[in-house]
Amino acid sequence: MKSNPFPANAYQKYMLENYYDFDSIKPLSWENDILWDTSDYPDEYYTEVMDSLYIKKEDARNGIRTFNSKYLNYTYSWFDVNASIKSTKNRKEFLRNETLNVYPDTTVWVKDFSYSYNDPMHQDYFFHPAYQDYPVVGVNWYQAQAFCNWRTKNKSDNMRNKKNSIANSSFRLPTEAEWEYAARGGLEFSKYPWGGPNITSDRGCFLANFKPVRGNYAVDGALYTVEVQSFNANDYGLYNMSGNVSEWTNSSFNPNSYYMGSTMNANVEDRSNNRKITRGGSWKDVAYFLEVSTRDFEYGDTARSYIGFRTVQSKLGAKNQVNN
Repeated sequence: MKSNPFPANAYQKYMLENYYDFDSIKPLSWENDILWDTSDYPDEYYTEVMDSLYIKKEDARNGIRTFNSKYLNYTYSWFDVNASIKSTKNRKEFLRNETLNVYPDTTVWVKDFSYSYNDPMHQDYFFHPAYQDYPVVGVNWYQAQAFCNWRTKNKSDNMRNKKNSIANSSFRLPTEAEWEYAARGGLEFSKYPWGGPNITSDRGCFLANFKPVRGNYAVDGALYTVEVQSFNANDYGLYNMSGNVSEWTNSSFNPNSYYMGSTMNANVEDRSNNRKITRGGSWKDVAYFLEVSTRDFEYGDTARSYIGFRTVQSKLGAKNQVNN
């Protein structure tokens, strides 16, 4: 929380002199933890700053002190490779800076559906510890991209702190082709991730969380989402590749790309196209959307109570390999 105007080494001195203006922007000392317990506040000035982070008492439900989520913004940059390879402009012309609010939209449980009583999910899904092992929902495509950037940076920082010099590939959303490959679990001609053509086992048990019977959404054992490791994993050890929540992919929607792609790991990466591919079907979808070949899309700036995501990381190879 405190500024550090006295650099400890030559690198810090250089950074302070070239990148900071102490009249407007001051670097933070990350060695000081934020004090969240009100009894630990050192003075009234600290109290005033911390109190500004919470919504006003008259706006809070039952007077509960609630953090103002509008301050949870994340700023990051990414390099537009696709644009750069088609141009000879300077590198900085393709460096994109993004700042967006990353807190999930808690209202999706209510506004996604008309004439439904989803108020308990709206109130508890993002708050109650009973849902801590449930899939994230209420995040749009851009928020999912921001999480991938944060996860990459977080792991890279940890590796540097451990003085690990091994290159670290980025976390990202899977391409549409990668998602389908993972969902099939090595079964090339399977209709569903579990391999068979049916949505129930030989004992009559449903194999995923979806909308199996009209008017009885809970016949599969769940009314809404379920824990991320529910039902059986596919042969790659992946749970809920079909059902539970649909998942954002990195690909933009083009009706012809899936059938006319002629390259390995075909992908339509087009930021100007706001229609982003979602795959897998969800708890509110019929069985058709659970098929590993079914395509769907949602607008990237839209959050839903039935869309989540999972990240992937490119494999760099084993540290020690034996050549046969």
